[in-house]
Order: sequence, then structure tokens, then C-alpha cells
Amino acid sequence: MDLGHPCLDTLLCLSLSSDLKTASLWSGQSGVAVGRPTLLFCSGPRVAGLVSETTNCSATARQSTTMKRRGEPPAMAPLSPKKPRHDGSSDDESPILSNSHDSSQSDSHSDQDEPRAGFSMSAPQPDAASETGPDTEEGSKFAMYNTVSQKLMAKMGFREGEGLGKFGQGRKEIIEASTQRGRRGLGLTLQGFQGVLNIDWQDEPEPSAVEKVEWFPESTATIPDADELKHWMALGPRKLKIEDETVFCTEDLLHTLLRCKSVFDNLEGEEMRRARTRSNAYETIRGAFFLNRAAMKMANIDYCFDNMFTNPKDPQGRPLTREHDGELLYFADVCAGPGGFSEYVLWKRRWHAKGFGMTLKGPCDFKLEDFFAAPSELFEPYYGEGGIDGDGDIMRPENISAFRNFVMESTERRGLHFLMADGGFSVEGQENIQEILTKQLLLCQFLTAMSTVRTGGHFVCKTFDLFTPFTVGLVYLLYLSFDRLSLFKPVTSRPANSERYIVCRGLKPGSDPIREYMFRINLKLNQLKQSDTDVLEVVPLSVIKEDIKFYHYMVNSNEGNCAVQIKALAKIHAYVLDQALSETRQADIRKDCMKLWGVPDKARVTPSSSDPIAKFYELIKSSDVDSFQSKVTALSSSTLEKVHQVLNFRCIVGGGEQNFLLSLGKSQIYVWEGKMPVRWRKLENFKLELPRETLLSVEVVQELKGEGKAQRRINAVHVLDALILNGTDVRELHFNQRIQMAEKFVKAVSKPSRPDMNPIRVKEVYRLEEMEKIFVRLEMKVTKSSGGVPRLSYTGRDDRHFLPTGLYIIKTVNDPWTMAYSKNHKKKFFYNKTTKDSTFSMPPSSVTPFRVCHFERLFWAWEEGVIVHDSQTRVDPDKLSKDEVLDFIHQNYQP
Repeated sequence: MDLGHPCLDTLLCLSLSSDLKTASLWSGQSGVAVGRPTLLFCSGPRVAGLVSETTNCSATARQSTTMKRRGEPPAMAPLSPKKPRHDGSSDDESPILSNSHDSSQSDSHSDQDEPRAGFSMSAPQPDAASETGPDTEEGSKFAMYNTVSQKLMAKMGFREGEGLGKFGQGRKEIIEASTQRGRRGLGLTLQGFQGVLNIDWQDEPEPSAVEKVEWFPESTATIPDADELKHWMALGPRKLKIEDETVFCTEDLLHTLLRCKSVFDNLEGEEMRRARTRSNAYETIRGAFFLNRAAMKMANIDYCFDNMFTNPKDPQGRPLTREHDGELLYFADVCAGPGGFSEYVLWKRRWHAKGFGMTLKGPCDFKLEDFFAAPSELFEPYYGEGGIDGDGDIMRPENISAFRNFVMESTERRGLHFLMADGGFSVEGQENIQEILTKQLLLCQFLTAMSTVRTGGHFVCKTFDLFTPFTVGLVYLLYLSFDRLSLFKPVTSRPANSERYIVCRGLKPGSDPIREYMFRINLKLNQLKQSDTDVLEVVPLSVIKEDIKFYHYMVNSNEGNCAVQIKALAKIHAYVLDQALSETRQADIRKDCMKLWGVPDKARVTPSSSDPIAKFYELIKSSDVDSFQSKVTALSSSTLEKVHQVLNFRCIVGGGEQNFLLSLGKSQIYVWEGKMPVRWRKLENFKLELPRETLLSVEVVQELKGEGKAQRRINAVHVLDALILNGTDVRELHFNQRIQMAEKFVKAVSKPSRPDMNPIRVKEVYRLEEMEKIFVRLEMKVTKSSGGVPRLSYTGRDDRHFLPTGLYIIKTVNDPWTMAYSKNHKKKFFYNKTTKDSTFSMPPSSVTPFRVCHFERLFWAWEEGVIVHDSQTRVDPDKLSKDEVLDFIHQNYQP
């Protein structure tokens, strides 16, 4: 520290008392390493900077602190002037000014009961005149410091009214604690910030986890046709100011809001963020165990709207998707990198949901590797034109069209159950006109929802200020297109910002004209980008104002949001000025909110890696491992009688060796042949991603497409049965239900936009009495390796074929139950061979769990000499052929 005197060295001596840190500078070196804010006396004429608690004190400072710890008695008389003394510190230990953002220091008064003499208490007693003179008045300034500090100063020769130093030339006043804020320069005062806003923020509502949703009145207007809509668009000179947009908000409120925002223009960002964090009662909710705060915003919104996103219902209140049904919950997440919204939805629904996403490529892309709370394998990014190689720019019309086509193809032309949008970009320095700068982005998010959401589906999108006719017009178009609409600011959205969410429930049929109109608006905006003309209105103001209920809701929502923002900004302003202020209810509010929203209050933890053997035993729990290695029974003339109860069996065409497949997440996939000892090997040269804690019975099959030289081969996983799906144990369910859930699971993890990945499919299952349908799918085809000789092939549902090895026959009715056909009632029924009971509904005890299906399965090998196709001629009389098996089935089952 440069004290400004070339001939005088100084020594920092610290009092490390528990209630106050004081310091004096006296006959030492001019440099001291310091840390925490301290009060100083200095022997030079100038002091620059904020000094902090020493990290490398001089020898005298160390001696003084030792004296304080030992509680030595005060010195009797002031020391006489000494020769300059040099500290032994090296140049490497020179003083460093504190760069703390929070430099306030609060005084402690733990020693108030002790007598507080002046610093010169050991000096000779003054006369009566001096007691009433200026020295006594000066001494009263030092009485606030504790006795130890006073004794230390007295030992170093300090007298009230005199300066330190050989000639008493040091300053007489205490160096005041710095009032530096954040990273401002010392002494810098921000013009316009230090003043008073004259806004009472202390009457804000008591923070609560309970929130109220207010819907727009239900629209009774009909959806305009294309001819009417084409006259609604209005162009005009481009404008970049918001101050005069007072149609949907009073002028006073708007200008007060803009003034409150402008107050922070010159404030350093970190200082603002610290005050904002301390002032917001909901701040510590943060992202919980998700990757960011956006996930908790979605949890907040989903709860407040009766879980209409993660558990959508029809108008009668019946769930549209059920976990035990085959219907997936389809959703999309646009302009939403890194993907917090999707992580929440997939955490809530897991493999019962399938997500699609489009966002800008680059630093704002989806970070699926950071989905610690949910299986990211169920989410498929798509970047518009070019698929995974696209740029993800939602404002390009061709990207919106490509994303729409992709979603429709992936959802069997039904569309999404809901779409989420969270778009925004940096408008630093232009925050007041954020609404104008992001208008096209808002339009394109609305357009993407209208293009991909199914009839009856939902939409949620982040918005900012809604003052201009353009953005209010966009809201009006959604108001016409959906059954209900709400503008909602969740408590997880900071009160000082303009962020709100528009929540739309139930897309109406016949809304295509509005979608096409939005598409034309986007084309026009792209055409006008480089001009001084802009689209100013998309719905005439007269139309909006004529809808009185919509107009009043819009004005009330804007003005209410303005009032909340103004108070929140005033509160932050106060917290910047007074760093002792803090919101004491944050912990309780966080706890209440997490409990209400059904989100566990736990830390975010990276998923632990696991050994496949340990994970296998963990998943199967106490199950008998030996049941996994049971050998399949060969179907022959001697074992054919095992299937005489024809209705008890299902059959599957095999194409390879049966294996067990275990996924530890992503591409960590292992297979085991089912032989002891248990040895899992990594599935090499295979590009496939599956959620962790998944255990399947599979075949790895080489699929073929085409014939001759153009034939393509690819290895695929064919699922025979499901045991555990992303942690859900399904082994005890009926075989048909396990297959249904496996198909749902595979549909969720499949990524049609990734041709580089190996496919995974569920085997087609046939009733044994319908075996003839299998033979229809068999044909002779030439393969590359067949030397021109046709080989038996089985063609699946997607026109890919493989070389079949035989037929699995699986028992699906558990003893003592069997299935039979009632000719009187013309339907099947269950019969108990032990109790002689019969019933048309399936008894729970008749369900065959996985272990029984696996143990009692049979396999009919289609090897040399077995005829299953009419073109085959070589017959082995000792082996079963198609005609024999079909005759046996017909004999035992005649409906």
C-alpha cells in the first residue's frame, strides 16, 4: 500500500478481537498483505484503497495479537519515539487490495459492559481545562472501540489529537471502512442510482407456495377464414421504442417501470445479481436436482395447471395416456437448450414419454449428457431442414416445415400432446425494447406449436412484455385457436423481470387458417429484415378492442405484472444500497414449494457408474439366477403333445441366438448368453442407446433390405421379452402386457432421424392357432452370401427381412388354468383343471410370469430337411414340417 510519504515506513498492527477489527500503521514497512476490511490510522498524508485483515502481519502485529490472546495488562506509559523498524517480509508478501464484491463490515458490541477509555489511557492525566477541550471531544470518538484495541494503540505511542510518526505528522482521524459496492472503483458513486426511488416495496404480499391461475374468458368468436385473415396484417415504419405503447397499459405504470429498469443500467452485473438473490423469497428453489432453473419452472407450471402437461386429460377428465397402455406421451421442446423443461417431463413420465426438440446448434444446444434426473435416451433432437445436420433456427420457414413433418411421421400423423417453448436471446443494453427485438421469435414459437400440436393438445411458451399491438395480436390469435388461455407468472420466475408464460389448453379443430396466416407473417418478416418497414399489427386494434373481455384481461395482466416488477426492482435497489438486508424466508418457502409440487428436496448428483454383474443382481433382487440359464425344449414329434392346449400358447419367429441384454445407460450395453457363470460382455460395434436399468430377452439379428448387389445389411436388436424397463420390473405381468410395454419402450427409444444407429424392434407375436399367418410372410430370396441360391426369408412389418432359424412357442397361461373355446357363447374362457372352475375374465393366478415363459418355452428349428415353404423339396421324415404341425393344431382347436 502506498501511503504517499517517501521517507516514512509504516507498520500495520491488527487487533483481532471478536467484536471489531482495528489497525494502526506505525514505523514499519510500507507494505502489508491484507484481507478483511479494517479501520486504520496512518502516519503518512495519503491512504489509497481498502485494507483488509492481514494474511502476513509484521513482527509487531504478530506480537500484538499474541498479547491479546494472552490478555496481558495494559502498558503504563506511551513509548518514546523509536528508530524506524523493518519487517522481515519478502517482496512476495507485499500488500494486496481486497477485490471483494461485498465489502460492508458490521460492528459487534459484545464488550459493551467493559469500561471504554480513550486510546491514550496510560498517558498523564490532563488538567480540567483539557477535559472540557477538544481532546476530550476527540476521545469520545474512540470510546466505541474495545479496551484491547485501545491498549495496543497506547503501547505504540498514540495520543488523542496527535498523529503517529517520529514528528507526529501522521493523520489524526480513523480511516473509515470502505463503502465500496461490488467491483466499483473506490469512491465511485453511480449517478442516478444512489437516490431514492420513492416506491414502497415493503408492502409486498407474503410469499406463499400457493398460486392462483386466472384464465382469459372463453372465446366465443369463430376462427376467421383465410380471406379475412389476409387483410389483418398491417405494415408501417420500423420502430425501436416502447415508451408510447400505452394501449394495453397506463402511461404512468409503463414509464415508472422503464425508469426503475433504467436505474440499474450502470450497475455492475454481479452486484445486481447478489442483491437480487438476497431479495427474492423464492430464489433458493433454483434447479433442485435438475440441470437448471427451467426444469423447476416447468414443475411449478405443471402443478399449478393440474398437471395438464405431464398427465393430459380429455374434456371428460379421463387421462389421455396411461402407463399400462401402449400410448406414449408425445411432447416437443423448442428454443429450449440445454433442455431443463424436457428433463422435468422425462423425470415425471420416464419411458412412458417421447420427446422431440429443436433449438439453435452451438453453445445453446441441448445438453443431454447432463440429464442426471431423467433418461435422455427418450429425447430426440431434430434441427429442421437437414435433420441432425440442420442449424435449428426456428425463424427459418423451411425448418418449421421440416420439424412439423418429422413430428407427424414420428407420431403416426397424430401430432403432439403438448409443446413447450422457452426462447430468448441476449438484449444487453436494450432490455427496454426486448419485446420488439424478440417479436419474430415469439411468432415462430407460436407457429411451431400450431403446426405440431394435435387437436385437443396444449402449449406453454415464455413471453416478455406484451405492450405492442403486434405481440398482443399474436396472443389474440392463440385465444381464437385454443379452448382456454392464461398469462401466468410462476413464483419460480424472478419477480423483477418481465417474463411470463402463456399457457394454452385444448387446440380447437379447424385452426389451420390461423397456422397458415402465422406462416405468411413469418415470411413477410423475413422479407422486411433489411428494410425500414415492419409488420406492426397482425390483428386490427379495432378487433381486439371490440372483444371487451379479452381486452380487459390483457390490460389487467399487463398492469398487474408492471406493479409486481416495479416493487421487485425497488426492493433490489434497496438491497444494493443496504447489504445488511436479506430475505429470511427463503428456506421455508423452498421447502413448501418442493413439497407442494411433488419434487424431492435432494441434491443434484451425477449418476454413479456400475459393474454389469453387480447391477444385474441388484435388478433381479432375490430371483433364482438358475432360471435364466434354462435350456429351450426342442419341438419334435415326441414333444408336440405339450402344445395340445393350443390357446395357451403364442409363437415368435426366431432369427438368432437368444441372449439377455443389460443397459447401464446411453451406449453402455452388455449381453449374456444365459449360461453360468454370469459373464456380461460389452455389445461391440453396435450403435444403440438405452436407458439405464433395462433388462431384456433379445436376439441380435442381421437384417437385410433389398436383393442382389444393392442389398444392405444391418445388425438389429429384436426383443423377445421384457424383464425390467428403465427400473420398472415387469416380470410378473402377463406375457401380452410385457410385449405391449416393450413395444411402447422401443417406440420411445427409437430415433428414426439417426440412420447411423442400429435399430431395435420388438418381435411380432402370433397366436399359435394363427400360425398360418407366419408362413404367408415366408419367401425365398437371394442374398449376397448365398451364391445366387435363394434362401428362406421372413419379412417383418417394415419391409426388412432376415433369415429365420425357427419358431419360439411360449406358454402364456399358468397351470392349473387353461384356455378353451365355448361354442355356445362363441368366445374363449378360462378353465381351472384342479377346481373345475371356469370364467370368461382372466384370473390373476392364470398369468404366466417371465420365469415360467422362459423355462417352459419350446423351439421348432427350421433346419435342413424341415419344409415350411412350398419351394422347399428336401424332406427329413424324422423332423417336423409345416403340414404336420398345422394338422396337429387343427385337430386340437376347432372353433
